[in-house]
Amino acid sequence: MTTRAVPLPRTHVVVDSPYGPLTLVAEGSELVGLCMEGQRHRPEESTFGVRLPEPDQAPFAETALQLEEYFAGRRDAFDLPLKLHGTEFQKLVWAALCEIPYGQTWTYGELAVHLGRPTGARAVGLANGKNPIGVIVPCHRVIGSDGSLTGYGGGLHRKQLLLEHERALQGGPRGEQAAFF
Repeated sequence: MTTRAVPLPRTHVVVDSPYGPLTLVAEGSELVGLCMEGQRHRPEESTFGVRLPEPDQAPFAETALQLEEYFAGRRDAFDLPLKLHGTEFQKLVWAALCEIPYGQTWTYGELAVHLGRPTGARAVGLANGKNPIGVIVPCHRVIGSDGSLTGYGGGLHRKQLLLEHERALQGGPRGEQAAFF
């Protein structure tokens, strides 16, 4: 007899960013979602759980701090407890996204080759588009084979701003310097 794990209740907070409000969703102390306002494929608000007034508990406090550091140019990688819900292939793609260096881009084809699936660019693109934790799992670093910005759920204007932000600081975090503030 197998038992199924009972899912933890979800909670969420909304934090400010240079790109508008970000909704952070957690199950227990693990982050399961980061959604932008107006995002394509944004889950129904009812799936976010109870809204907390302040990001003062795990994982929200640390997530808000690391996002603030990222947007201020003092952080180039995130170290947070994540719980990614998806297929095994999607999880594989999302893990590979975190291997794309800060300030750099890979094409969907390059990401597919990196995963050992050289003919899988379209499948990689579909998985990339379902990334539940934008910015932190950096799906904005994937571009079209011709170098064009394509398919970002948060909007191409935000994808461009995120890439410009990282490229401006490509040598890594730099003290108090920031690209947008």
